[in-house]
Amino acid sequence: MNKAYCLYRMLIFVLFILVGIPSIYAAQPQSRFDIRPPENKEESNKPIKKIEKIEKPTTSTKSKKESAAKPAKLKDSDQSTSKTAQTVNLGCFTSPTLKAKFVLIPAGRFMMGSPSGEPGRFNNEAQHQVTISKSFYMQTTEVTQGQWEAIMRDNPSHFTEDDELPVENVSWEDVQNFIKKLNQKEGTDKYRLPTEAEWEYAARAGTTDARYGELDEIAWYDENSEDQTHPVGEKEPNTWGLYDMLGNVWEWCSDWYGDYPRCPVTDPKGPSTGIHRVGRGGSWDADARGCRAVVRGSSTRDGRDGHLGFRLARTL
Repeated sequence: MNKAYCLYRMLIFVLFILVGIPSIYAAQPQSRFDIRPPENKEESNKPIKKIEKIEKPTTSTKSKKESAAKPAKLKDSDQSTSKTAQTVNLGCFTSPTLKAKFVLIPAGRFMMGSPSGEPGRFNNEAQHQVTISKSFYMQTTEVTQGQWEAIMRDNPSHFTEDDELPVENVSWEDVQNFIKKLNQKEGTDKYRLPTEAEWEYAARAGTTDARYGELDEIAWYDENSEDQTHPVGEKEPNTWGLYDMLGNVWEWCSDWYGDYPRCPVTDPKGPSTGIHRVGRGGSWDADARGCRAVVRGSSTRDGRDGHLGFRLARTL
């Protein structure tokens, strides 16, 4: 009897080892947002950092926004490739519901992706010519928690000490629901996510280097963020008046993730189907390599984590 009982206990122990531990491991929360290109997962699939409650940031959110209220105009030939440029006044729109400011992004042509010699380049950044044939509006900041709550009446974010912090921990599907409700509220169908091409075109704002300015001046990333998001608009904007296009939170785009074309294209919208949606811009947890205008992230459409937010585009 004792021998049979011991064998029974041993069998239970073996089953626990074979089945129980993998099940327990699988139950642990995992970041589902790939902060590096898929082909480089083994090299740099960086797990999400533990996110804890933080004290309310003390840095003022107004000073740099006010300094951009009267932007200085530049000549068409003036571009910045190493330092943050002065802001060009392109025309603005303000959402009556969100009180969010949008700047007009002019139609144009640019080289999307990175040249073969760019330091830190990933294999999915094939450079190709893109034409954006129609002007559109782009929100000057990432969507804040206050703006999210005005539409959704909740706040899914990990960092919740300031309404001016970017909303995060939102999936692509969550964002589509937000956009649907915003459009209904304002009686329009013009609010949307930018395409990946529109996002990079707007982020570059006429520049051709990896970034539109000095990284510490324009972005919250792993060297200066203190492992948290920061209120939007505290860093320097790009030439077209867009803040935090690099760092703070990754930003959802409308596209499915896929390989770039190898020839010139006009108004690309990505593959017609896929598994992952595109995210752009890096985050508070990204290193310098991950905070370049060309870096592509991706996640399943229901993926959420504390690095991932969005900003809106608006069709004219």
